[in-house]
Amino acid sequence: MRLLALGALMFAVYLAGLGIDPLVGEEVTHTLIASTLAEDGQLVREPEGLGFPLLIAPAEALGVTEQFLAAVAALGFVLGALLARRIVPEPYASAGAALVGLSAPAVAHAGAVAPGMAAGTLLACAMVCAVGAREDPRVPRVLSGAILLAALPWLDPLLVLPALPVTAALYLWCRRAGRPTLALVAAEVVTGSVVVYVTVNERLYGQPTPGPLTGAFDGAPGLLWMPVLALAVLAAWRLWRSRREQLARVIPARATAETAGGLALAVVGAQLLAALALIGEPPGDPFPGRELTPLLPAAVPLVAWGLRHAPRLGAGLGAVTVALSGWVLLG
Repeated sequence: MRLLALGALMFAVYLAGLGIDPLVGEEVTHTLIASTLAEDGQLVREPEGLGFPLLIAPAEALGVTEQFLAAVAALGFVLGALLARRIVPEPYASAGAALVGLSAPAVAHAGAVAPGMAAGTLLACAMVCAVGAREDPRVPRVLSGAILLAALPWLDPLLVLPALPVTAALYLWCRRAGRPTLALVAAEVVTGSVVVYVTVNERLYGQPTPGPLTGAFDGAPGLLWMPVLALAVLAAWRLWRSRREQLARVIPARATAETAGGLALAVVGAQLLAALALIGEPPGDPFPGRELTPLLPAAVPLVAWGLRHAPRLGAGLGAVTVALSGWVLLG
């Protein structure tokens, strides 16, 4: 019930935030490609690629693209809360998800016709599958995680970077659980998708990606709108200290927390590298931080961990974060 309420809150706020970040640049192209796919079933060769337009084509046919993407974004923070429960109890898990999900960049970009928030949801779901596979590597769970990871490069080629640590985790944890064949299958699903992605693009566009990797990092101003993410730094320090003191040998539950926290930290760091890899001119977005959106659901466990160990600091940072979002919505 708590997660249902969290998802409903996120969705309601995201609906209220539609229009904060109006259609610009590639968003217009994504919409046009999706409309063409929905109406005529024809493929359009544009440098933005076909993966994301294929995802939103059914919603575009119904005229609810932004609402669909807002719902997907809300689901991402519910999954982030599920992952956070591996580290901290409630209400810290849901509170961490709410604070990150209510940050101004999340609210501004949740309904944007861009792959960032949807990619964050896919990453979060794959992480939930991977952490679950560490304890119980069932075939549906492992293959679901692998398929979700395999879809990421089709949304944006740079998403291969945050997918790498989750893929490695799936492979290693399946092998350690005595399922080497399943580990190999999961890895082949992901790598096979990348190979097919490159092959298709070579035939359609004459190069490994549909177009150049353009854009520019505006994450610094984006981070200023999310002061609550400072708790992730505290969580990283707690993780380092826990492993240094080898607390998992004394407290078995700590091993699961370290696993989930370490995976979240790896995904967040990889997405930061992907964002920094962008080259070219800024895309002209009215609101900063779009290239950080894929890491937001993955950051939830870290924020929740920091919130538990520094509740007063977390309350203060959370209040500022929510206040900034309220100012953006009212503005």
